Amino acid sequence: MSKNPIRVLVVDDSAVVREAMTKLLDEDPGIEVMGAAADPFIAAKKMEEEVPDVITLDIEMPRMDGLTFLKKIMTQHPLPVIICSTLTEQGSDLSLKALETGALDIITKPRLGTKQFLEESRVRIVDAVKAAAGADLTRKRSGSPQVVEPKRSSDAVAPSSRPGKKVMQTTEKVVLVGASTGGTEALSELLASLPLDAPGLVVVQHMPEHFTAAFAQRLNTTFPLEVKEAEEGDSVLQGRVLIAPGNRHLMLQRSGARYRVHIKDGPLVSRHRPSVDVLFRTGARYAGGNAVGILLTGMGDDGAQGLKEMHDAGAFCIAQDEASCVVYGMPAEAVRLGAADVQLPLQNIGEQVVSQMRKTAS
Repeated sequence: MSKNPIRVLVVDDSAVVREAMTKLLDEDPGIEVMGAAADPFIAAKKMEEEVPDVITLDIEMPRMDGLTFLKKIMTQHPLPVIICSTLTEQGSDLSLKALETGALDIITKPRLGTKQFLEESRVRIVDAVKAAAGADLTRKRSGSPQVVEPKRSSDAVAPSSRPGKKVMQTTEKVVLVGASTGGTEALSELLASLPLDAPGLVVVQHMPEHFTAAFAQRLNTTFPLEVKEAEEGDSVLQGRVLIAPGNRHLMLQRSGARYRVHIKDGPLVSRHRPSVDVLFRTGARYAGGNAVGILLTGMGDDGAQGLKEMHDAGAFCIAQDEASCVVYGMPAEAVRLGAADVQLPLQNIGEQVVSQMRKTAS
C-alpha cells in the first residue's frame, strides 16, 4: 500500500454524520478526508477535481440514492466503496444489494455512545477504509449475483418446501469458516459448491449487527442448505449453516456427539466482534481433528492464530489463495504462521472440503 495517506470522500446527507466520519477518519495518520458531500451530485463534482482512493457512501439520500450512484461508479469508474448505513431493516436490505452491486463492505453510521462504543466504531470504520484501499477490485464481482447450481451427493434428499428446510441428522464433523472484506460473495461461492449433505458449517463474517440476519436470510433463499443467523444453543447439523450475529462472539461447544453454539458478549478480539479467532479457538478445543477450518478473504490477522491452533489440534486447515482474494490479509497471515495445510483458489475450496470429509469418514 502507498505511504501516502488514503484519500477518502465522505458522501452522506446528514451534516452530523459527515462531521463525525471526518473526525474519526482524520484521527488516523494514514487517512485523509479529501472532502465531504451531501449528495451524489456534489460528490461527482468533487470527483472531477480529485479522484478519491475510497468512498464512504450513504444509501438513503435525496436527489439520487446511494445505490444508483454506486451503479454509476461501478460502470463508469470503479472505485473502492464502503456503504455507511443505518441500523434498520430497510438499511440492511439496501446495503446487501449494494454489496452485490460492487461495494466492498458495510459500516454503520457513527452515533453518540460511551467512550468504548466510540472507540470500537473508530476501529471498525478505519479498518474498513484501509481494507478497501488495499482491495483488488478485479476480484469483486459486480452486477447481479450469479446463482450457481449447487452440487448434490448421490444420496442427497431434496430440500423440503418452504417455510423450513429438512435438516439432516447431527454429525460429529464440523466446518468452521472466517471471512471479512469480500467475504460475503466468497461465502456465497463456497456454499454453491457444497452438497446438501455437507457437514454443519459455523461462520464468522465481519459484519455489523442486524445485517447478519438479513445476510443469512438472503443466503437461505438462494441455496438448498439451511442458512440462519445463529441463536444461543443452536445445534450444528448436517446441511445447516450458522452465521455469527453481528456484534456478538460465536463459540463452538460440544455435548456428547453433538455440537452447539454459544453466543457471547465481550471486548473486541483481534479488533473484531464477532472474531474469527474466538470461533477457531473453540473449534480447536472441542472439535480438533473432526474439524475443517477455512480462512477466506479479509484484511488484518483475525483468524490466523485461531487457525494455527486448529491445525495443531489436528484439524485440516485451508487458506484462500492470494489470486482469488479481494484482500489477501487474513489468509496471508495464517500461511505465515504455518496454519494452513493448503492454499486454494476459492472455486476449489468446496471440493476440498468434500474430499477431506470423505477421507475422515473412510
